[in-house]
Amino acid sequence: MMIRPATAADAAGIWGIVGPVIRAGETYTLDRDMSEEEALAYWLGADRETFVAVDKGGGELLGTYYLKANQAGGGRHVANCGYMTSAAATGRGVARAMCAHSLEAARERGFRAMQFNFVVSTNERAVRLWERMGFDVVGRLPGAFEHPREGFVDALVMWRSLDRDFEPDEFTNEAARGVFKRVEW
Repeated sequence: MMIRPATAADAAGIWGIVGPVIRAGETYTLDRDMSEEEALAYWLGADRETFVAVDKGGGELLGTYYLKANQAGGGRHVANCGYMTSAAATGRGVARAMCAHSLEAARERGFRAMQFNFVVSTNERAVRLWERMGFDVVGRLPGAFEHPREGFVDALVMWRSLDRDFEPDEFTNEAARGVFKRVEW
Protein backbone atom coordinates (compact mmCIF):
# COMPACT_ATOMS: atom_id res chain seq x y z
CA MET A 1 0.00 0.00 0.00
CA MET A 2 1.13 3.53 -0.80
CA ILE A 3 -0.30 6.73 0.70
CA ARG A 4 -0.02 9.83 -1.45
CA PRO A 5 -1.70 13.21 -1.94
CA ALA A 6 -5.04 12.95 -3.74
CA THR A 7 -5.32 14.33 -7.27
CA ALA A 8 -8.31 15.36 -9.37
CA ALA A 9 -8.05 11.97 -11.10
CA ASP A 10 -8.90 10.28 -7.75
CA ALA A 11 -12.33 11.92 -7.45
CA ALA A 12 -14.35 8.92 -8.67
CA GLY A 13 -12.41 6.54 -6.44
CA ILE A 14 -12.81 8.83 -3.44
CA TRP A 15 -16.55 9.07 -4.08
CA GLY A 16 -16.65 5.26 -4.26
CA ILE A 17 -15.32 5.23 -0.67
CA VAL A 18 -17.00 8.25 0.93
CA GLY A 19 -20.38 7.87 -0.79
CA PRO A 20 -21.38 4.60 0.93
CA VAL A 21 -20.08 5.83 4.31
CA ILE A 22 -22.08 9.05 4.03
CA ARG A 23 -25.22 7.19 2.87
CA ALA A 24 -24.97 4.76 5.81
CA GLY A 25 -25.04 7.72 8.20
CA GLU A 26 -23.38 5.76 11.02
CA THR A 27 -20.07 7.56 11.55
CA TYR A 28 -20.05 11.10 10.13
CA THR A 29 -22.24 14.12 10.79
CA LEU A 30 -22.77 14.66 7.09
CA ASP A 31 -26.17 14.84 5.39
CA ARG A 32 -26.96 11.32 4.17
CA ASP A 33 -28.50 12.82 1.01
CA MET A 34 -25.39 14.86 0.20
CA SER A 35 -24.68 14.83 -3.54
CA GLU A 36 -21.46 13.50 -5.01
CA GLU A 37 -20.44 17.04 -5.90
CA GLU A 38 -21.08 18.30 -2.34
CA ALA A 39 -19.28 15.34 -0.77
CA LEU A 40 -16.21 15.78 -2.95
CA ALA A 41 -16.20 19.54 -2.32
CA TYR A 42 -16.21 18.79 1.42
CA TRP A 43 -13.60 16.00 1.34
CA LEU A 44 -11.29 17.82 -1.09
CA GLY A 45 -11.90 21.30 0.36
CA ALA A 46 -9.38 24.12 0.04
CA ASP A 47 -8.93 24.19 3.83
CA ARG A 48 -7.41 20.69 3.94
CA GLU A 49 -4.93 18.33 2.37
CA THR A 50 -6.45 15.08 1.17
CA PHE A 51 -4.57 11.81 0.81
CA VAL A 52 -5.41 8.40 -0.63
CA ALA A 53 -4.20 4.92 0.27
CA VAL A 54 -3.59 2.98 -2.92
CA ASP A 55 -3.07 -0.73 -3.49
CA LYS A 56 0.36 -0.99 -5.11
CA GLY A 57 -0.65 -4.02 -7.13
CA GLY A 58 -3.70 -2.76 -8.97
CA GLY A 59 -3.91 0.93 -8.14
CA GLU A 60 -7.28 0.54 -6.40
CA LEU A 61 -8.09 3.19 -3.79
CA LEU A 62 -8.33 1.52 -0.38
CA GLY A 63 -8.96 4.56 1.76
CA THR A 64 -8.74 8.31 2.02
CA TYR A 65 -8.14 10.90 4.71
CA TYR A 66 -7.88 14.64 5.07
CA LEU A 67 -5.62 16.73 7.31
CA LYS A 68 -6.42 20.27 8.37
CA ALA A 69 -6.16 22.71 11.25
CA ASN A 70 -8.82 21.91 13.84
CA GLN A 71 -9.52 25.61 14.45
CA ALA A 72 -8.33 28.98 13.20
CA GLY A 73 -6.30 31.58 15.08
CA GLY A 74 -5.12 30.41 18.49
CA GLY A 75 -6.23 26.83 17.77
CA ARG A 76 -4.45 26.40 14.45
CA HIS A 77 -1.59 24.42 16.05
CA VAL A 78 -3.95 21.45 16.60
CA ALA A 79 -4.61 19.19 13.62
CA ASN A 80 -7.84 17.43 12.70
CA CYS A 81 -8.35 14.50 10.36
CA GLY A 82 -11.17 12.47 8.90
CA TYR A 83 -10.60 8.93 7.61
CA MET A 84 -12.65 6.57 5.46
CA THR A 85 -11.75 3.09 4.27
CA SER A 86 -13.40 1.19 1.42
CA ALA A 87 -15.65 -1.64 2.56
CA ALA A 88 -13.48 -4.10 0.60
CA ALA A 89 -10.37 -2.99 2.52
CA THR A 90 -11.84 -3.17 6.03
CA GLY A 91 -9.63 -5.10 8.44
CA ARG A 92 -6.52 -4.86 6.24
CA GLY A 93 -4.69 -2.18 8.28
CA VAL A 94 -5.59 0.68 5.96
CA ALA A 95 -7.01 2.95 8.68
CA ARG A 96 -4.00 2.27 10.92
CA ALA A 97 -1.59 3.10 8.07
CA MET A 98 -3.49 6.29 7.21
CA CYS A 99 -3.52 7.37 10.86
CA ALA A 100 0.23 6.75 11.21
CA HIS A 101 0.80 8.69 7.98
CA SER A 102 -1.38 11.56 9.19
CA LEU A 103 0.43 11.81 12.52
CA GLU A 104 3.76 12.16 10.75
CA ALA A 105 2.33 14.56 8.14
CA ALA A 106 0.86 16.71 10.93
CA ARG A 107 4.22 16.80 12.75
CA GLU A 108 5.97 17.79 9.51
CA ARG A 109 3.51 20.69 9.11
CA GLY A 110 4.20 21.97 12.62
CA PHE A 111 1.04 20.83 14.38
CA ARG A 112 1.55 20.18 18.11
CA ALA A 113 -1.45 17.92 18.70
CA MET A 114 -4.29 16.17 16.89
CA GLN A 115 -7.93 16.20 17.91
CA PHE A 116 -10.95 14.28 16.66
CA ASN A 117 -13.99 16.37 17.55
CA PHE A 118 -16.82 13.90 17.06
CA VAL A 119 -16.03 10.18 17.12
CA VAL A 120 -19.33 8.31 17.24
CA SER A 121 -19.17 6.00 20.26
CA THR A 122 -20.80 3.10 18.41
CA ASN A 123 -17.92 3.14 15.91
CA GLU A 124 -16.07 0.82 18.28
CA ARG A 125 -13.41 -0.32 15.78
CA ALA A 126 -12.36 3.29 15.22
CA VAL A 127 -12.39 4.13 18.94
CA ARG A 128 -10.17 1.12 19.72
CA LEU A 129 -7.81 1.97 16.86
CA TRP A 130 -7.48 5.62 17.85
CA GLU A 131 -6.76 4.57 21.44
CA ARG A 132 -4.07 2.17 20.19
CA MET A 133 -2.64 5.05 18.17
CA GLY A 134 -2.23 7.09 21.36
CA PHE A 135 -5.45 9.10 21.45
CA ASP A 136 -7.24 9.70 24.73
CA VAL A 137 -10.95 10.32 25.18
CA VAL A 138 -10.96 13.82 26.67
CA GLY A 139 -14.66 14.51 26.34
CA ARG A 140 -18.00 12.79 25.90
CA LEU A 141 -21.02 14.46 24.30
CA PRO A 142 -24.07 12.57 25.62
CA GLY A 143 -26.61 11.68 22.92
CA ALA A 144 -24.98 14.07 20.42
CA PHE A 145 -25.31 11.80 17.37
CA GLU A 146 -28.51 10.38 15.94
CA HIS A 147 -27.52 6.95 14.69
CA PRO A 148 -29.90 5.49 12.06
CA ARG A 149 -30.34 2.21 13.99
CA GLU A 150 -29.12 2.86 17.54
CA GLY A 151 -30.91 6.17 18.13
CA PHE A 152 -29.15 8.92 20.05
CA VAL A 153 -25.62 7.85 20.99
CA ASP A 154 -22.64 9.63 22.52
CA ALA A 155 -19.86 11.28 20.56
CA LEU A 156 -16.30 11.32 21.84
CA VAL A 157 -13.66 14.03 21.66
CA MET A 158 -10.30 12.31 21.24
CA TRP A 159 -6.89 13.99 21.48
CA ARG A 160 -3.19 13.24 21.45
CA SER A 161 0.02 15.21 21.52
CA LEU A 162 2.32 15.10 18.53
CA ASP A 163 5.34 15.86 20.71
CA ARG A 164 7.23 12.59 21.03
CA ASP A 165 8.35 13.59 24.55
CA PHE A 166 4.89 14.66 25.78
CA GLU A 167 3.91 13.72 29.32
CA PRO A 168 0.19 14.31 29.96
CA ASP A 169 -0.79 16.37 32.98
CA GLU A 170 -3.04 15.16 35.80
CA PHE A 171 -6.23 16.37 34.08
CA THR A 172 -5.41 14.52 30.86
CA ASN A 173 -4.63 11.32 32.74
CA GLU A 174 -7.87 11.50 34.73
CA ALA A 175 -9.94 12.31 31.65
CA ALA A 176 -8.35 9.40 29.79
CA ARG A 177 -9.20 7.03 32.64
CA GLY A 178 -12.78 8.31 32.79
CA VAL A 179 -12.45 9.66 36.32
CA PHE A 180 -14.71 12.59 35.53
CA LYS A 181 -18.39 11.71 35.65
CA ARG A 182 -20.89 12.51 32.95
CA VAL A 183 -22.97 15.58 33.53
CA GLU A 184 -26.68 14.88 33.18
CA TRP A 185 -29.02 17.78 32.38
